[in-house]
This record gives sequence, structure tokens and C-alpha cells, in this order.
Amino acid sequence: MKKFEEKTYETETIYKGKIVQLDIDSVTLPDGNTSKRELIRHPGAVAVIAITEEGKLVCVEQYRKPMEKSIIEIPAGKLEPGEEPKTCALRELEEETGYTSDDLEFITSFYTSPGFADEIVHLYFTDQIKPMEEQPDGDEDEFVEQIELTVEEAEALEKEERIHDAKTAYAILYMKLRNAR
Repeated sequence: MKKFEEKTYETETIYKGKIVQLDIDSVTLPDGNTSKRELIRHPGAVAVIAITEEGKLVCVEQYRKPMEKSIIEIPAGKLEPGEEPKTCALRELEEETGYTSDDLEFITSFYTSPGFADEIVHLYFTDQIKPMEEQPDGDEDEFVEQIELTVEEAEALEKEERIHDAKTAYAILYMKLRNAR
């Protein structure tokens, strides 16, 4: 057994939805005792740090039901079954912003809430965006408004908690570090 490893001996699926699945895992702990773990299973997601020619961060504002408010975020979305993250990143950039790019660079991947969820976000960067000739239709249940922000504007929105998610905070930090080079 690996250090701190918990061995699952039983899984009960409590809920299986369109986006997430809730499992209760019964596990054996490293000391031999047992416990239960509530786990959210998620197919994974992508996010795109897209920078305009003017050096602005492309974001979208949308309503987020879990927080009961609109927040401003970088373009992002859920992976479809079997979809490659880079393909998903380009699709989400196009659907949410009307921009496309021939140059998406993988930056990193990170877990959003490893204490209870397996969601992983694959983060991409591009400063080579161009408006699409024909604007795509977005998801039928998604209402977004595009916003382009300087680093300073984005930081001010963080203080107001209008930008209030980890992927966009990461994007702002990434931009600051990139601009400092």
C-alpha cells in the first residue's frame, strides 16, 4: 500500500446526472480502519487564457446558480466523452467569445476541489486570437456576455468579488507574470 493510500472496497452511486455523479466509497484506511468518502465524479473541463492584440484578457460574464450571482470568468467548459482537451478548449473559446485561434498552448492542469471532487481543469493560453467570420451558436441554456479586461481592471473586479473563481484568478496571475518578463 502506498503512503496514505485508501483502498476502496465498495462504491455506491447515489446520483448520476448530466454533469456530475455522486459516489459513496467505502475505504480501508492506511491504519486498517474503515471510513466513507463522498465523491463528486466529473468528466473534466478546460479553460482558456485568451489575450487580445491590445493585451486584454478575454472573459465572459454569466450567472452561476451555486453562488446565486453573475461572475466574470475566462472561457471554459466541460469535456465531452472522448474529447481531447485542446479540441474542447478551441470549441469553448469559439462558442463563448466568437474568437478562434490556430495557436493554443497547454499551460497546466489542476484539480478544482480534491477533497471531494475529481474534476480536473486543463488550462490553455493564446495571444493569437482572431474574430470568427461567422459567429457560432452558444449552448442553448448558457447566456454569456463577453468582456475584455486589462490586468488592472481584472484585479479590481477580483476585489469586488465579480471575478471569484480559481481558474480566472490563475489567469490574472499568469498574465501579471507574463507581462513582468
